[in-house]
Amino acid sequence: MRNVGITGLGHYLPKRVLTNADLEQMVETSDEWIVSRTGIKERRIAGKDEKNSDMAIKAAREALKDARLDPARVELIIVATISPDSSFPSVACLVQKAVHAPRAAAFDVSAACSGFLYALTTAKQFIRNGVYKNALVIASEKITTYVNWNDRGTCVLFGDGAGACVLKPVAGKRGILSDYIHAQGHFGDLMMVVA
Repeated sequence: MRNVGITGLGHYLPKRVLTNADLEQMVETSDEWIVSRTGIKERRIAGKDEKNSDMAIKAAREALKDARLDPARVELIIVATISPDSSFPSVACLVQKAVHAPRAAAFDVSAACSGFLYALTTAKQFIRNGVYKNALVIASEKITTYVNWNDRGTCVLFGDGAGACVLKPVAGKRGILSDYIHAQGHFGDLMMVVA
């Protein structure tokens, strides 16, 4: 089996910044309360006209450039998201079209906060087992669309943005050394977005 590594990285953050001081004006909270519990000092908020796929595409293009990979040679695109533009087509298919990767298989995975790890592990297995030579993995969320800005327990946690990486086989003992994915579905009722 081949070792698989990250050969390119990309990201996109919306321009609007929502600080803890801003949240102090919206709900009963403080910078100290938020930072001591989460470490979060600010979050980014996508514009009303900015779609999840827009952010994913920008991060994808940056990762492909960083990896020096011609988009036409991309074989697999996996997007981790729980806030797609629509039920279908998948965000991955929208990325495939926008970056001009016509040969790529493309699909989304939905695993909330751990979505990127699920997508990365899935892509790694495809490459490691010789099914594909490379993959573009993206995590992208426009989750603030669903945030209840009156709930201080959750509104402080979420922001919008996208990150992407390119995976390829790598020589020697380099690459992703290990992965482990697990779920605890019995906690599913603690936080949810109703369909």
